[in-house]
Amino acid sequence: MKIKEIHEFSQIRTKARAYMCFMMERNIPTRRPNITIDDLVKGMKKLSDEIGKLDSLYILDPSGHQVTNTVSVDPDFARKGMGEDRSNRAYYYRVTKERRCVITDPYPSLGGNKLVVTAAYPVFNEKKELIYIVCADITLENILNIVHPSSIDSLVGKGVKWVYAAFSVALFAVALLLFVKGVDSFISFGAEFKHITIKEMFESTILLTLSLAIFDLVKAIFEEEVLGDDNKHADEDIHKTMVRFLGSIIIALSIEALMLVFKFAIIDPNKLLYAVALMVGIATLMIGLSVYLRAVDSRNRRK
Repeated sequence: MKIKEIHEFSQIRTKARAYMCFMMERNIPTRRPNITIDDLVKGMKKLSDEIGKLDSLYILDPSGHQVTNTVSVDPDFARKGMGEDRSNRAYYYRVTKERRCVITDPYPSLGGNKLVVTAAYPVFNEKKELIYIVCADITLENILNIVHPSSIDSLVGKGVKWVYAAFSVALFAVALLLFVKGVDSFISFGAEFKHITIKEMFESTILLTLSLAIFDLVKAIFEEEVLGDDNKHADEDIHKTMVRFLGSIIIALSIEALMLVFKFAIIDPNKLLYAVALMVGIATLMIGLSVYLRAVDSRNRRK
């Protein structure tokens, strides 16, 4: 799940920075004469009240040393930290170099049991000299829920996950029924294979092929949307599933078209046009699949 959250954050990082920096700029005074730590503490309290989900707040001096105790919801860190050297932190380096509000990538908190991001806001005096840096830590889960409410861990996201799970179960049941029906259509003959007709063999093949195609689809949906298995090969796996699914459909339709050719050739040659129309549709699907594969291959080469 953490992998999926990190990937999701990379997609909404710009929005997250814009939100956090806007809120800090609105509440933290800067570019004014005689800015004191008390002024910044008051601004931090307003910031905390407005956002409501901040993990901790603290202030650094230009050299990177913490000049206030940490304001935190975690009792292990609250009212501690004054005098600590944070000049080796990525957010301190970036904010002093860029001289603007920055937000970090997710990283493990000091407790090590959650991922957090830090928004660092520079405070300047009237001479545009850096005098303080206000830092706000927020958990990855909270920033996703604030900026991206459809996150997998938000209320709506959890609801969508359960909907996908329900569809996965229903589709798996359909695949299982098709498999049972396909096997039963020739198992019922027992050892008397001579009584099995070509038509029944074709029908069993179609049912089993469709069962496999639906099972592949269920596997992809369940892994991506329910389990959140989001890794660097996710796109590739989705493409493979799509190709297998469409390939199975094309095979099933091709078998059906072949059956119709045999059937109409014997009982009603005038209806062969319907079989030909089905073959044209199959050819169109194959052309569309070829275009899709070519487009995917071109995109992968550009990467």
